[in-house]
Amino acid sequence: MQVFSEHTSNVSVGKVFYTGLDVGSTTAKIIVIDEYNNVMYSEYRRHYSDIRKTIASLINDVCRTFPNGRTSFCVTGSAGIAVSRWLELPFVQEVIAGADAIEHFIPETDVAIELGGEDAKITYFRPNVEQRMNGTCAGGTGAFIDQMASLLETDAEGLNRLAEKYKTIYPIAARCGVFAKTDIQPLLNEGALKEDIAVSIFQSVVNQTISGLACGKPIKGNVAFLGGPLHYLPELRKRFVETLKLKPEQVICPENSHMFVAMGAALSAGGRKSLSFKQIENKLPSVVNISVHEVERLNPLFSSDIELKKVKKRHGSSKIKKRDLQNYNGKCFLGIDAGSTTTKAVLTDEKGTLLYSRYENNKGNPLNSATDILKEIYQLLPKSAYIAYSTVTGYGEALIKSALGVDEGEIETIAHYKAAEKFLPGVEFILDIGGQDMKTIKEIL
Repeated sequence: MQVFSEHTSNVSVGKVFYTGLDVGSTTAKIIVIDEYNNVMYSEYRRHYSDIRKTIASLINDVCRTFPNGRTSFCVTGSAGIAVSRWLELPFVQEVIAGADAIEHFIPETDVAIELGGEDAKITYFRPNVEQRMNGTCAGGTGAFIDQMASLLETDAEGLNRLAEKYKTIYPIAARCGVFAKTDIQPLLNEGALKEDIAVSIFQSVVNQTISGLACGKPIKGNVAFLGGPLHYLPELRKRFVETLKLKPEQVICPENSHMFVAMGAALSAGGRKSLSFKQIENKLPSVVNISVHEVERLNPLFSSDIELKKVKKRHGSSKIKKRDLQNYNGKCFLGIDAGSTTTKAVLTDEKGTLLYSRYENNKGNPLNSATDILKEIYQLLPKSAYIAYSTVTGYGEALIKSALGVDEGEIETIAHYKAAEKFLPGVEFILDIGGQDMKTIKEIL
């Protein structure tokens, strides 16, 4: 939160301010300016899909800061229409609000690149105003960055810190989060440095924005970088600057770049009817308690508990036989499946009876995951038993086989077929849905 005391100290009773509230897909921003466009107050907060509670908290904070003031108020953002109805306040479309703020505060801008929680925009101001915006997919936006950061067990700011130390950039798809994960998981499984993957994620966002929105139209002249991701992630900005080959004097990074749409809404509030902050605060209880129509639900997969029990019983009939590892004597056989998102391991006796099993998320590091599993196995393994042979399969087969000295590697489709044939002799069709892949295996006679 930013409160500019040098201005708020001069607040007089009845003074009129201009407030802009930008309610986006992942964050809510509020800003208060005076008649000279001085920023009196601003706050940027994630709403975690609880929009009503977040805006109520934001407005309460503003009203406590200006208890005796009045304001003209305007709402904007992808979730702003509903909020403006709840509060009975004016609404301005975010594209218009953003363009107004740019033309007012940074008129030297030729092109503006703005990344939000789930949207991306490029606005050309020369020779004519032209805007390009993404569709319904949030690939290459703030939400995409958050999702990719979770793969590396960090957040967006952690991703930025990692990217500072990169050495290599890998090609990663940003068109879709699923495609990007499909590119990132093999890199993790092959032991690529997280620093290199982090910067590659940022570069993929740059590539997606330029190729998907500019579509060949040159981005030149003075370029402004706006929106939360570009404000808080300097390494992402750096990738844009280097890719576009911009000179330092062409790069525009306003102080409140993450608040620009809210600032545009505050500008739009000028000339509109003013209310006391207390009047706006009095609207909040009705917003918090407003009833929302429930979306249509799908029919349940099982019509009754009896039907569910029947399915569980049928599936349970194929359970593998088990025996206690600690009382076992003799040869053990180890199988490891280093998948895209999980690591699985089993230990069996010579007849295929299960002695040990484990299934866990690899947390972006399949080697560490496999190592932890092996450590546990050796702790549980009695002196009378030993691992006679080992085989690894899955995405991380080559890495695990080489790093841990596994005896053999096997193609995962063959491993699937062998296991299915054991449970269901004569199997003709196998469907496998994994962390990042889907396979069908059909016997052709």
